[in-house]
Amino acid sequence: MARSKYMIVLVFLVFFVMSLLTNILGPILPDIINSFQVSLTAAGFLAFAFFIAYGVMSIPAGFLMERFHAKPVMVWSFVASTLGALAFALFPGYRVAFVSWFAIGAAMAVLQVVVVPLLRVAGGEEHYAFNSTLSQLVFGSASFLSPRIYSYLVLNLSKSPIHENILLRTLRRLTPGTLPWVSIYWIFTASSFLMVIWLLLSRFPPVKPTDDERAGSWDMYLSLARKRVVWLYFIAMFAYIGCEQGTADWISKFLYTYHRFDPQTTGANAVSWFWGLLTAGCVVGMALLKFFDSRKVLIGGAVGSLCCLTAALFGPAKVSVIAFPGIGLFTSVLWPVVVSLALNSVDEHHGSFSGILSTALMGGAIIPVVIGRIGDYAGLRSGMTFLYLTFGFVLSVGFWARPLIANATISNVKKVAAPAVV
Repeated sequence: MARSKYMIVLVFLVFFVMSLLTNILGPILPDIINSFQVSLTAAGFLAFAFFIAYGVMSIPAGFLMERFHAKPVMVWSFVASTLGALAFALFPGYRVAFVSWFAIGAAMAVLQVVVVPLLRVAGGEEHYAFNSTLSQLVFGSASFLSPRIYSYLVLNLSKSPIHENILLRTLRRLTPGTLPWVSIYWIFTASSFLMVIWLLLSRFPPVKPTDDERAGSWDMYLSLARKRVVWLYFIAMFAYIGCEQGTADWISKFLYTYHRFDPQTTGANAVSWFWGLLTAGCVVGMALLKFFDSRKVLIGGAVGSLCCLTAALFGPAKVSVIAFPGIGLFTSVLWPVVVSLALNSVDEHHGSFSGILSTALMGGAIIPVVIGRIGDYAGLRSGMTFLYLTFGFVLSVGFWARPLIANATISNVKKVAAPAVV
């Protein structure tokens, strides 16, 4: 089929909106705790609602993609996220927030499964690696912007309504005066609804999933479940998502609790830079993988993350506010390396294995709750030391991984290309 630049742009926009909705919990967590007077554990359960939906829906999303066309699945996903965001915007409260995050998480899980083959078809398989990398940069840019949008709205809606633009005037009418941070959910509602309209008006190409993109049969999942290496990588992915979300969700609250940094400015900025450096670090990681074995890159990234975590938790204020984003920089290489090592460690059923790894995203549901629970009894700093265990397990992958195919490096290519000496 003819390649479609329009469809590529549309997929990138889907990634942008997905990220805009996904990574806002960290900046607003202090507001949720203060506004609804809930414990750290209860606040952590909001991340639980989002990522448990993500984990539960990952495999069923694969079956939906095979049963229906991409367009209706994507439309209904954005309808779900629109309703989830709108419910909280209209009725802000802790219980509504839980349901809202579950609905948004389920929608994002389905979208992530659907857009990958759509990007491959729209851009062509020969350009898929480039387009896939670019889509991650688009995703990361929205994660970087989302906390800044929140900060802009909260700061301006808290001021006297003089010389306001139409956006702020509209949001001021819609948002409770005591809860200016809820305004971000009107942005989410509008973004999701506009995506519904855009998708309905768009013409989609036929998408036939490859073997690696198919959900697979239950027999395939049972076959993989009998392999020890599959469970090890499931735990590794579970631990990685726990590292990522367990850090990002609690940065702002930690900086406020121990260093009295304003969560609506400095805290949000730190979270923004965490996601920004995590995105930029992917490019650095791609370069490193051209020179070093992926396991060594993984070990270096995990050790760097642990060093930054130590500085962030136990260093002075000026160090902590820089070290937290630094975790994002070193963590950036962990996800792609763990995924590639996992898929290169089995010789069959890669599509089903990808579904299992996606289910491990439930780590983002469990670890923030564990941190919050410990934090309620022993302080948030003690709670966040739990991340040493999750980062430690990811670090261990670099020592026990035995991939069937190692990543190609410049030195390996030269050795293969060198003529034999007789």
